Amino acid sequence: MSIPNMERMGLGKIKDLEGISSTIKARGAYGKMAESSAGKDTTTGHWEIAGIILKEPFPTYPDGFPPEVIKPFEREIGREVLGNKPASGTKIIEELGEEHIKTGKPIVYTSADSVFQIAAHEEVIPVEELYNMCKIARRILTGKHAVGRVIARPFIGKPGNFVRTERREDFSLEPPEKTMLDIIKEAGLQVYAVGKIVDIFAGRGINEYNHTVDNMDSVDAILDYMDEVSSGLIFANLVEFDMVYGHRRNVKGYARALEEFDQRIPEILDKLKSNDILIITADHGCDPAYKGTDHTREYVPLLIYGENIKEDCNLGVRSSYSDLAATITDLLGVRQVNNGESFAGIILK
Repeated sequence: MSIPNMERMGLGKIKDLEGISSTIKARGAYGKMAESSAGKDTTTGHWEIAGIILKEPFPTYPDGFPPEVIKPFEREIGREVLGNKPASGTKIIEELGEEHIKTGKPIVYTSADSVFQIAAHEEVIPVEELYNMCKIARRILTGKHAVGRVIARPFIGKPGNFVRTERREDFSLEPPEKTMLDIIKEAGLQVYAVGKIVDIFAGRGINEYNHTVDNMDSVDAILDYMDEVSSGLIFANLVEFDMVYGHRRNVKGYARALEEFDQRIPEILDKLKSNDILIITADHGCDPAYKGTDHTREYVPLLIYGENIKEDCNLGVRSSYSDLAATITDLLGVRQVNNGESFAGIILK
């Protein structure tokens, strides 16, 4: 890989990586973070970055959803369902899409994540009706069945040529306590969200969002928001690393995506004002070289750069992603989150 910008930020000093220097002086602070929460899914990781540590993992359903979930769901939507098993979203619509068109039955499936996904052809079940089905599922999925997200997965096309559309919608659990987003917004500062951040936090603690669907659109949105936000937080998720390359175990595609993102970093750096700080991290692992399609529980990288950030500052191993929430709220001068230890005093010049 050629990722010179993250290399200069210290990526090779976190872990030995082929072709990435571990001896250069890092432009800012670097380290890695361990996950304290139970679980390794998207919602858990993002919530921990925002200051919430979960003691119990969200429920997953390797054998599909039990009758106590499916029966009331079918009763409320007035239709039976197809599928009800873990599956790849693209493969299950190939498998059951034609039967869905013939019967009008929605396709329900899950994954290694804590998700209840409903796929439907837009000409069979209109998107607004599909969203309503998701709201019904979200209402049913509480207590021990409180999955992290219910996801609408609309698609179009004909058998043999089905395509998922960009009208996906996530219906997430609300965070059980205030996150750094809530605290920053309540303090009168701005919180702008890019990608699926607005879904993961159920829209809470956010002033404005851009629901981008690929990495480069997300970088464009970050750059646009950098012109708008005077004081606060831009929180972005680049979804393709996980969704397109990690889960599908596409090593070359993952490397190419890293290179594409790295090439855009100078654009972000050029827009940084004197007191702005760029932080690059992750919400979980999704090793494209590992077996299966699940997330992988591992350390996540932490790269921090800004004019006020010390150069070549080694943060070592942080015991929780929530250290980031504690640091961000500390840097912004707002009330602290309930978890995490700030390292603002270590990184500031």
